[in-house]
Amino acid sequence: MPTVGRPQLRACLEALAGTRGPGPCRVVVVHDRPGPGGSVPPLEIPAALRPLTVVVPGAARGPAAARNAGWCAAGDVPWIVFLDDDVVPGPDWGAELARDLAAAGPATAAVAARIEVPLPADRRPTDWERCTAGLATARWITADMAVRTGALEAAGGFDERFPRAFREDADLALRLLAGGWSLAEGARRTRHPVRPADRWVSVRTQAGNADDVLMDRLHGRGWRARAGAPLGRRPGHLAVTAAACASAACALLGRGRAAAWWAGAWLVGTAEFASARIAPGPRTRGEVLTMAVTSLLIPPAATWHWVRGLAAHRRVRATAPAAPPPAPSAAGRESAAAPAGAQ
Repeated sequence: MPTVGRPQLRACLEALAGTRGPGPCRVVVVHDRPGPGGSVPPLEIPAALRPLTVVVPGAARGPAAARNAGWCAAGDVPWIVFLDDDVVPGPDWGAELARDLAAAGPATAAVAARIEVPLPADRRPTDWERCTAGLATARWITADMAVRTGALEAAGGFDERFPRAFREDADLALRLLAGGWSLAEGARRTRHPVRPADRWVSVRTQAGNADDVLMDRLHGRGWRARAGAPLGRRPGHLAVTAAACASAACALLGRGRAAAWWAGAWLVGTAEFASARIAPGPRTRGEVLTMAVTSLLIPPAATWHWVRGLAAHRRVRATAPAAPPPAPSAAGRESAAAPAGAQ
């Protein structure tokens, strides 16, 4: 479980401690904001988990590196369950996880949970709440993902070139699938509450455009279809930003009519984007103001991070698939072919 010490960690650990069914043999918390000299800041660990919990310092290089540090510290175990520090496992999570893993075949690399994002019942969700709700339909996210240790070893773990909690899980999944492993969706359910965020969160998340460039380099342009990751509004953001730049350039060159035309195109594109974000939301004064301001900033931010990714990852080569799963033994094949009820 990677963490930066957010307050949501306590609720996650308390839910884990109280779940019914088989419990973990070890809980590894990777604190990715260690103190001076690598010291780990104090964390509130529930009493039931203290004998099982190991807290290790991360390298402050993001969740991919933190998860690698965590699973390497977990010891000799067949499965590693990755949890984000802001999820809440259900009351029967332990029993449901045990059933999910029992149903996994030898070539099953990972079993994902079903993520539920609770939204307000008395009003329309905000832009940030709708963004978080997208986790409920995302593929292969490590908010709650059980991964076979042998599969992690075959893939070499997470690619630590992904510095954010974005695309590092899809990259691992695509490498495993390319190696002949399979991925499954389990029956266990885990809640992912919407954590508090300031009004600029949608601008900061545009940094993920650089990670998308890295995915293009590693997996080719067709990776989105395999990962179920639509392109989104980036083409529109590029067009709106280009219109703004063209307007400024024409103004500097004294071409007033052309500058006005490009400024109009920028204004229309920005207004359409803001309207598309405001319409499904609560339309409160604060939300409308936030959407208006951030809709001005998101297109150039997305463009900047995309261009930055093109420069940073220009020498990256296609990734190698994970090593294939081990072939079943003769005894395993005979067992699989035995009739139901055979021992």
